[in-house]
Amino acid sequence: MEKLIESLSPNEIKILPYLEEEISEICKKSNLDKTSVLRTLEYLQNKKIVKISCKKEKIIEIGVNGALYKRKGLPERRLLNLLDKQKILPLQEAQKQSNLSKDEFKASIGVLKKKALIELKNQRIIFNANKEEISKKMLEESFIETLPIEQEKLSSEQLYAFKSLQNRKDILQLSEKKIITIEITDLGRQLISSKIKPQNLIEQITPEILKKDSLWKGKKFRRYDLTSPVPSVYGGKRHFVNQAIDYGRKIWTDMGFKEMSGNMVESSFWVFDALFSPQDHPTREMQDTFFVDKKATLPNEKLVKTIKQSHEKGVGGSKGWGNSWSEEEAKKLILRTHTTCLSAQTLAKLKKENLPAKFFALGKCFRNETVDWSHGFEFNQTEGIVVDKDANFRHLLGYLKQFFGKMGFEKVRFRPAYFPYTEPSVEIDLWHPERKTWLELGGAGMFRPEVTIPLLGEHLPVLAWGPGFDRALMDYYKIKDLRELYSNDLTKLRKMKFWMK
Repeated sequence: MEKLIESLSPNEIKILPYLEEEISEICKKSNLDKTSVLRTLEYLQNKKIVKISCKKEKIIEIGVNGALYKRKGLPERRLLNLLDKQKILPLQEAQKQSNLSKDEFKASIGVLKKKALIELKNQRIIFNANKEEISKKMLEESFIETLPIEQEKLSSEQLYAFKSLQNRKDILQLSEKKIITIEITDLGRQLISSKIKPQNLIEQITPEILKKDSLWKGKKFRRYDLTSPVPSVYGGKRHFVNQAIDYGRKIWTDMGFKEMSGNMVESSFWVFDALFSPQDHPTREMQDTFFVDKKATLPNEKLVKTIKQSHEKGVGGSKGWGNSWSEEEAKKLILRTHTTCLSAQTLAKLKKENLPAKFFALGKCFRNETVDWSHGFEFNQTEGIVVDKDANFRHLLGYLKQFFGKMGFEKVRFRPAYFPYTEPSVEIDLWHPERKTWLELGGAGMFRPEVTIPLLGEHLPVLAWGPGFDRALMDYYKIKDLRELYSNDLTKLRKMKFWMK
């Protein structure tokens, strides 16, 4: 018992004598706010001094219009009083004389007609009620006078009135009330009967106490139960997707890559034309690409001319696409569909004396996709290029295996594929254990001469890849639906584990 007493905080000692009171009374008599009292009660429950039970009750209260109607009378009552004097009235005249709004008048007509107190004929209201029916209170009027009331305690008549008034604007409002019940245990009663008084215990160790022996020597420290549960504290942290992106960046930089960056709104020239995508390719159509209603300025004339030639007639021995190439089509602004446009821009700026070179990017892309568990209209992509005269296709696969291995994925597979700007080309898949299926991440390959010659001035081996990054996070975070990555459910975000590989 002595150890237990020594573990009690000042707030716990303060509220002990008032545990049989209501929460509001405990607050008043202990001079503590409600939050402090509730937290202190939790601590007492952890020490088995009290048992706390919580019950939620739905309370029906009077709304803004309800308060007005309680004072002036319900609209149907005011209309009924008017009709008692005039018996028969045209609809428009009845609304005008009753001073009711259009909605109030409609609701009143419906209620009185339902109660068989009036009837409508030839756009006129005919009064059918007798004196006894008029003088008798309606169920709705009686119900408003009883408020507030618990929903569970409604009688059958009150329930009828509640349903009648519930659909009418601001007459009633429902609120939820927490009823907290405190039960004192035998141990608690022993403590209360012992009439504990606040003790001069040291609550916390401060630098000042440590500096002077006289402040702590010969004094008692309050005991703390380190096994006792405490309220969860959620500190600020980066979004878990951003944590993973930071880790992905670190992998590439550790592998000797330099980061590329650029705009999310880019010209079709860099997103498609510089990458030898034909101007009549389906990916340029509205179902795949988000277009911006503006035009871009094309880069230097020499580069534009070379790109035009690669499309129309070909370069390095190729035949090109054989179609007429349009500058106006190339000027169209879009939300970038991939980060490979950054690779094209980087190659165009690259100087021969800086070779060999390795670059990466990790950023947002946008496509007009049908959203489902594995697709989104925006996603992160990890881009990479290696420019080296000695580079080959096996090096490409090696880089990708190493990156995804460091991301924690052992099961990676490569499938032959086709892309307009790479040859040979592969699709990259990761195994998703939860879904028991392979997730397609995107493509990789070696840039064709039609890409490298206009951008570099000659054909050099360029390894290139641009798989999706978000899908690679699903297994680690145990996410079954890609949409959960950006749902921003605060409870889930607080519980989401840190990215640690």
